[in-house]
Amino acid sequence: MDNTVISVIVPVFNEEDSLKELYAQLVAVRESAKLNMEIIFVDDSSTDGSKNILKELAGSDKSCKLVSFNKNYGQTAAIAAGIRASRGSIIVTMDSDLQNDPADIPILIAGLNNGVDVVSGWRRERKDPFISRLLPSMAANAILSFMTGIKLHDFGCTLKAYKREYIENISIHGEMHRFLPAYCAWQGAKITEVVVNHRPRKYGSSKYGFGSRTFKVTLDLLVLKFLLSYITKPIYVFGGVALISFLAGGAVGLWALYRNLYLNVPWMNPLFFVWMLFWALSVVCFLLGLLAEVIVRFYLEVRGFPVYKIAEKANLE
Repeated sequence: MDNTVISVIVPVFNEEDSLKELYAQLVAVRESAKLNMEIIFVDDSSTDGSKNILKELAGSDKSCKLVSFNKNYGQTAAIAAGIRASRGSIIVTMDSDLQNDPADIPILIAGLNNGVDVVSGWRRERKDPFISRLLPSMAANAILSFMTGIKLHDFGCTLKAYKREYIENISIHGEMHRFLPAYCAWQGAKITEVVVNHRPRKYGSSKYGFGSRTFKVTLDLLVLKFLLSYITKPIYVFGGVALISFLAGGAVGLWALYRNLYLNVPWMNPLFFVWMLFWALSVVCFLLGLLAEVIVRFYLEVRGFPVYKIAEKANLE
């Protein structure tokens, strides 16, 4: 392998039984594949002995880093903190429960060396219950592929590898870590997936509840769709709603006019108020669209964040 620095980010929450074994496996992969690799554990305010174990590991190995939260912020925040603390040009994310196999990391990195920018793991042989985990996951992946236009079999697999330039400036919240490939694709990243090993859970149980997570992911998906499609042109959304409301109001108004002129129905009837309601909605949506345009332009200019990504340059200083 070359001397490229690889940052492996591992969010941790109450996985004290897994951590030393996982660390040993990561070190074994680093040595066997001759990787210049740092390991960044992010403790999401664990209530067991995870933090003490991670302190011990970090104290014995300078390449093992620790970020510890003051309270539980969730997996997405942990990954974001890990990215911020990392220094590698290649960033790998993985779970801390031993179900992701560190031996797959060289496979992901080899994929990046083949001209792609994101390599996503595909747990084709998942070792999880079918009804509670596999079936909902299959449905969610189908919906995500349809909504984002990215054909991946396993958005939920944490084991992924990214080129740093595609994720270092991304701000993620909620449950949006699973949508990182979509954010990268929005910047023009080339994405592929490789089959990875998925092992049965060895210790403890899953820390994520199905019901609450599904609700959060659904809302985050709607936000993602809006951001990917309209972040630089919100007037298209609000203006579209305004136009539909205006046309609907016009149709109701014409029907109200017909009823008044030919059927002698008084103006002041429910149709009149529906007409006014549609037109008021169209004005409000249009003004919201203008306001959103101003906010987005101001935000992009202040951050200095271009709406494009340059692939290469020639004869430019």
